[in-house]
Amino acid sequence: MTVTVAPKPTKTSTPTAVPSATPAPIVEPAPIEEPELVPNPAVGQPIPNAPAPIVEPGPAVDLGEAPGARGSTTSNGDGSLSTYTVVEGDTFFDIAQRFDVPVQQFLHMNPSVPGLGEDIYLKQVINLDWTTKR
Repeated sequence: MTVTVAPKPTKTSTPTAVPSATPAPIVEPAPIEEPELVPNPAVGQPIPNAPAPIVEPGPAVDLGEAPGARGSTTSNGDGSLSTYTVVEGDTFFDIAQRFDVPVQQFLHMNPSVPGLGEDIYLKQVINLDWTTKR
């Protein structure tokens, strides 16, 4: 008996086309245009913004004690709040909040308070009357 062996199949490769990446076109960014300043015709310079007006809010209103504003108040003859005395734990911001007065206005009413309100001390008298300054 003769055995015949079939030949092994040979591997053949079929070439496949691999698409190559097309480079993206280079796009130059548009130049940034600077805004043009409007000159003041009188002096040839830009016109600055006017300062913000100080709005007088009216009399202080006591909204009640709160953490950071637990001191006592005094009133003038017509019953309007006049002064506030600082106690331990008070902050200028909390005092302004208690009396419903914006901090900037409170600073304007109390120009003698140093450090933009950061430096208040025990028993210091704070002005609550918007018609006077201390």
